[in-house]
Amino acid sequence: MHIPNIDIYVTGSNSKFLSSDIVTEFRGRGDEIRVYPFSFAEVHEIFEGDKHRAWSAYCRYGGMPLVWAASTNQDREQYLKNLFEQVYISDIINRHDLRGKSEIGYIVNILASSVGSLTNPLRLTNTFKSELGLSISQNTVNSYIEYLVDSFLIGKVNRYDVKGLRYISSPLKYYFTDVGMRNARLNFRQQDDSHIMENIIYNELLRRRFSVDVGCVTVNVKAENGKMVRKQLEVDFIANSGDKRYYIQSAFDVPTIEKREQEERSLLNINDSFKKIIVQQSIVEPWHSQQGVLYIGIEDFLLNAESMDL
Repeated sequence: MHIPNIDIYVTGSNSKFLSSDIVTEFRGRGDEIRVYPFSFAEVHEIFEGDKHRAWSAYCRYGGMPLVWAASTNQDREQYLKNLFEQVYISDIINRHDLRGKSEIGYIVNILASSVGSLTNPLRLTNTFKSELGLSISQNTVNSYIEYLVDSFLIGKVNRYDVKGLRYISSPLKYYFTDVGMRNARLNFRQQDDSHIMENIIYNELLRRRFSVDVGCVTVNVKAENGKMVRKQLEVDFIANSGDKRYYIQSAFDVPTIEKREQEERSLLNINDSFKKIIVQQSIVEPWHSQQGVLYIGIEDFLLNAESMDL
């Protein structure tokens, strides 16, 4: 530290290098620089084909750099499967001295199959018992999820009550840091385009250095019996950075006026002036509705770093 013009890099064992504990080891004497897999814009730059084919490939194989050095799709798939098992899962098991792969593997499978869905440790505990006949405590399930978050394999997103101005403790949402590894875990069988797109938007917001929450808006609606009841509407993402805030909906397609009204409903029930955006998978020129909601296609949203301010 006293020799000028020298940078010192300290490395550790495989059981530590994926862990966020590295930051705390230096206790203020170092900075964390979060490095993400390739963005869609980065893959698009090296992809041999138009942006539509690039998007399709990115949804399947994600952004791990060596994926795009592979010469065949079979090599890409095998690399992702090996990476998941031999690096991530093995390191989690070794670092936390887990008894085996079965329990943590089941949790990963459930989270991979329900990307973008509300879930909590209690629900996973009940799933273990009802579908697998396994008795695992809620605390154990919660610990396993935290191991996955700590290894940067998945991200945990809190829910925020927009009108009540408070966080809701449970349930939460979970997204994979790389959709290619999520797909590899499921053997590339569950190509849920809508939820994969939502996962990619979440990762992009993190790359743009936003803090991200899931929004919840409570409204009064008329029930079939004519009485007014309270209903919770969801905003897929609330992206915050300094004094900036954006409300974002991920919509696979908005083919009708009815669908548009459905997607806008939660956004228009937020009584502030922050930007409201609906990102859709279908190809569309960016445009604003009469209520000021920006509609933009997913490819344009990801390729234009200034897309949220159009």
